[in-house]
Amino acid sequence: MDPNNENIPEMNLGEKYSNAPKIQDTNETKKKLEKTKKEFEKLKNFIVKKYPFTEAIGILPPQAIKRFIDEEEVPKETEKYVHLYVIVPEEKFKEIPKIKQEIVKQIETLKEKIWLQIKTPVDIWETCLDSKFELASAIAMSFPLYDKGFLGALRVAEIHKSLVLQKFERYVVSYVIGGSLVRGEAVKTSDIDVFIIINDTDIKRMPRLELKERLRHIIIQYIGEATALAGVKNKLEPQVYLLTDFWENVKDAHPVMFTFIRDGIPIYDRGTFMPWKRLLQMGKLKPSPEAIELFMSSGDKTITRAKKALLDILVLDLYWGIITPSQALLMLYGLPPPTPRQTVKDMEKIFVNKEKMLEKKYVNILGKIVGLYKDYEHEKLKEIKGAEIDKLIKDTEDYIKRLKELKVQIEKRSQEKTIEQIYNDVFDLLKTILGKKSQEKTIEDFKNKLVKTGKFPQQSLRVLENIINAKKEFKKGKSNSHKIDEARKNSMILINDLIEYSQRKDLVSLEKSRIRLKYSESGKEKFAELIISEEKSFLVKGNIVKKITNKVEDSNVQELSEAVEKQKIKQNLQINPRVFELLKKELGEFEIIL
Repeated sequence: MDPNNENIPEMNLGEKYSNAPKIQDTNETKKKLEKTKKEFEKLKNFIVKKYPFTEAIGILPPQAIKRFIDEEEVPKETEKYVHLYVIVPEEKFKEIPKIKQEIVKQIETLKEKIWLQIKTPVDIWETCLDSKFELASAIAMSFPLYDKGFLGALRVAEIHKSLVLQKFERYVVSYVIGGSLVRGEAVKTSDIDVFIIINDTDIKRMPRLELKERLRHIIIQYIGEATALAGVKNKLEPQVYLLTDFWENVKDAHPVMFTFIRDGIPIYDRGTFMPWKRLLQMGKLKPSPEAIELFMSSGDKTITRAKKALLDILVLDLYWGIITPSQALLMLYGLPPPTPRQTVKDMEKIFVNKEKMLEKKYVNILGKIVGLYKDYEHEKLKEIKGAEIDKLIKDTEDYIKRLKELKVQIEKRSQEKTIEQIYNDVFDLLKTILGKKSQEKTIEDFKNKLVKTGKFPQQSLRVLENIINAKKEFKKGKSNSHKIDEARKNSMILINDLIEYSQRKDLVSLEKSRIRLKYSESGKEKFAELIISEEKSFLVKGNIVKKITNKVEDSNVQELSEAVEKQKIKQNLQINPRVFELLKKELGEFEIIL
């Protein structure tokens, strides 16, 4: 017996395939069934022997075949076939066409009609990320011919999810898997990490924490039942979060939550988890200033502990003490939180090579400690000399000290960009409204023509003056993040007011350039519009647009729109009399409607 199949129940095709003929208790039927089982066993042995890296081989449930046909571009004529699902590691992705060709040749020697699909774990996770949860469920519940642990781990999670949803689906918004299963490292004894998010936003009958504890108790009770039904040794490790608490942790940039969102794969989601995941990938989930300060301070706290700790605690503390502040600065710069391995590359790429704000020796310190941690994690590092420990502690202190300086540099650059952007945005709008003038003249005109006339409140003038003062103070080195942030918040109100005023002004100007005309055509009363710009005028009759220069000729809506956008309407509109002569030739007798 194959050691990878010791917990797999005996295959019964008569039970597994509804399209198979009904099995009668006759010697002939038994012989056919035994022959079919032997053929599948032979095919499995061929695949495993030729491709020992194979992670799992399963037969998809027949009731799920139609969905694969509909959503996975599987030929419709295979609906009555046995669908064999083979899973190989992601690094063998490029070899799949060659592997498929060899297995198909072997299938052709059998009498069974078999359709072959070869996928990687990443392909399966992509179906989940596309919310095709029924496909992932079918794969999880496929009949296992061979399994190193992937199918069993996925099956126990799927069964547990179904039990939980059957009991209280209305409260569950997301059921997400993570850990070794998602990384493709699951074996038959791996713990399976699952995260369940409970919606507590509409709870009225009981306190939120009481709801969490009640549901958590039931969720844990279902672990044993799910494990027994799945027939596996994997142990589920569920973590239950209230939706409100989870969101608070996301806003505070809790590393566990960012890791969960970044690496987790939903096998059930009601539009909660996937938007977070997309926002994180877009870099839109950003930590608060308090969270950045918390990350930065973690380096100081770990140094003292590291000096007194044993080897394992020392390495772990130094590792997180140097990785977490590094990730914090990359997030402060504007990047989504990277993995620890990617952190070293990003620190060098962004702060050493691109921005030239950090010396290469500090990235070398980071890389060395990350490398030591990996050696420790894989048990390559058994012991470490005291002199090297002292040097690591000293290097970590220097690194964190330098990161604090780098944080100030990044914040200063960010503040400079912010105040410059605020200043330019406001004065660009004022230039559009008041014309191009010096800063002093612009402020004077804004005060006299817009504030004193009641078009803008007195507060708008104070906001404008605060923006100018904030820029001056920043250049003198006297400003701080609080003043910059206050200027930014107040400027948004002023900018919105300026945009609204500019749009109203443009609308009034446009109305002044528009004249309604009444004329007669085939004995019927008709209406048209004459739109006047500085260079040319336009006649609009229903859906027909014509331009008037020294003659009347065909035009279109796009040309009209471009002319209206570019025009500068004067207070006293001058119309060339020639326009009315051309209109009379085009419309006949007409009247101007006031």
